[in-house]
Amino acid sequence: MEEKKKSVFDTLNAINVQEHVEVKNIGGVKLSYLSWAWAWTEVKKAYPEAFYTIYENKDGLFYHTDGKTAWVKTGVTIEGIEHIEYLPVMDNRNHSITLDKLTSFDVNKAIQRSLTKACARHGLGLYIYAGEDLPEEEAKQAKSDMEQKIAKAVAAMRAVKSREELEQVWRTWSNQIPCADGTEFNKATREMAQQFPNPQ
Repeated sequence: MEEKKKSVFDTLNAINVQEHVEVKNIGGVKLSYLSWAWAWTEVKKAYPEAFYTIYENKDGLFYHTDGKTAWVKTGVTIEGIEHIEYLPVMDNRNHSITLDKLTSFDVNKAIQRSLTKACARHGLGLYIYAGEDLPEEEAKQAKSDMEQKIAKAVAAMRAVKSREELEQVWRTWSNQIPCADGTEFNKATREMAQQFPNPQ
């Protein structure tokens, strides 16, 4: 019996992308990104004839606009099937950039992200985007939940009565909330560490 040929989606979706995923913490919400260069390399290894398209606007620019903000339009074609992706041009907080502040760097970055997501529509790393496009209300709820968690962690840290308790609270919360320099939890930890210094 002739073996059935795997579809483009099944082939690309079976590739493990985990080692090439970058995670960024934006407003307390962790978002995952796949490297554009790596994604395109994997597509071309599997399908050498694949190609991408960056759609220009009527003026020959690589972005489209409503007069206020901008977005890019890209497409990836594999074995005659094109998947198109539209992506807003955003800043490092994932907020749309107003037209008067737009730079070529911003547009180029949006194009790369858009092409990576177009590859994902063909199957490559699609699962990492599962939580990115949450409805607005769900996104607000996720942010609210994180803010409540941070407040709880800060309160717990400020209530410690010993160095041992401080270290226990840190171990409990440091992998659940943002704790880099400048965050509320980090500030509270530093304050309490001054009260309960590490024994020499």
